[in-house]
Amino acid sequence: MANEQEPLEQIYRDEWGRIVATLIRLLGSFDLAEEAAQEAFAVALDQWPRQGIPANPRAWLISTARHKALDALRRKTRWEDGGNPDAKLAVLAQEPTVAIEEDGVVEDDRLRLIFTCCHPALNADAQVALTLRTLCGLTTEQIAKAFLVPLPAMAQRLVRAKQKIRDAGIPYRTPPRTELAERLQAVLLVVYLVFNEGYNTAGEGRALSDEAIRLGRVLCELLPAEAEVRGLLALMLLHDARREARKSSDGDLILLEDQDRGLWNRKAIGEGLSLAESALRSGPGPYSVQAAIAAVHAQAASAIITDWPQIVALYDVLLRMQPSPVIELNRAAAVAMSEGCEAGLRLLDELEERAELRGYYLLPAARADMLRRLGEWSAAADAYRTALALASQEAEQRFLTRRLAEMEAAVRLEP
Repeated sequence: MANEQEPLEQIYRDEWGRIVATLIRLLGSFDLAEEAAQEAFAVALDQWPRQGIPANPRAWLISTARHKALDALRRKTRWEDGGNPDAKLAVLAQEPTVAIEEDGVVEDDRLRLIFTCCHPALNADAQVALTLRTLCGLTTEQIAKAFLVPLPAMAQRLVRAKQKIRDAGIPYRTPPRTELAERLQAVLLVVYLVFNEGYNTAGEGRALSDEAIRLGRVLCELLPAEAEVRGLLALMLLHDARREARKSSDGDLILLEDQDRGLWNRKAIGEGLSLAESALRSGPGPYSVQAAIAAVHAQAASAIITDWPQIVALYDVLLRMQPSPVIELNRAAAVAMSEGCEAGLRLLDELEERAELRGYYLLPAARADMLRRLGEWSAAADAYRTALALASQEAEQRFLTRRLAEMEAAVRLEP
């Protein structure tokens, strides 16, 4: 049964956002579109193993979902609908005037969905969460993890966002250019979170990161004068160029300094460097500066000869633009490479005293790595144990377990 589900699971990952975006246009309801899409996938799970996958799975799923939505609406009474259900059913029963299988139309639907979710009537957290749920099909649990908030709180956030769209009559459309700027930052954040979710997820995440890059390209076409749009696309390309070198054939994590740089995608790096340079010339923003940091790494032949002072200086700029304890942690790691691990550990001490990153496994992991470089095996082992207790992904846990074993072995060999 597992093998039979694999093609459908791949279609779900690739097509969920396209299907839901089109259904929202056809049905006029976020909840109805999601429910109908889920029912359509349930029907596919039942029928496709016996009947085979249709030639156009997306069109089949959208058509099936439309009919499921019609059935649901027919079961509603007039007073539950709050309007004229017969007229609404008559409209929905008609075949769509725009072909649902055309990629260009689907692309427009997804842009409508992004900008609807990022309407200024919604707060920023709700904008991002709703788009991740509807466009990318991330579960509420995955989104809660991305936001570092409890699952019930995220569920309520999504419910309130959908209610706000419905009650405020927020239009499902791509806004005119005069309104684009106010929504752009939320849109960029959505795209970047989608990319990170895919980039940090083993195997199946590829579709999400590819989708984020594709959306970045669409936004560049839509807003060619916006430097930060180019900066974000550059950042994603430069990170994605290292994908094949980030993990071993067994799925084990490989740190940047240990990666085979011959596996890096030079075409993506070239495009990313060009976009990063263009974005910085137009006026740097947070994404452009992050792209510049990634560009310094991409241009270095090895970790040893990386221009670490330049990276520290870029983090200084980024912190002035966007103060964040995570950026401070990244800067501390760069300082350790530039000025020595003792300097990096002093910065980590300051971060730990503020307790803003409590529960964030990369803080003790960074401490462990600096201590390892200094030959402080026992202290490094303690820090690795702390990081291991906090890490949630299997690849991270395996890496930390290996490092911990190395430190414990080193302690046993000490005189």
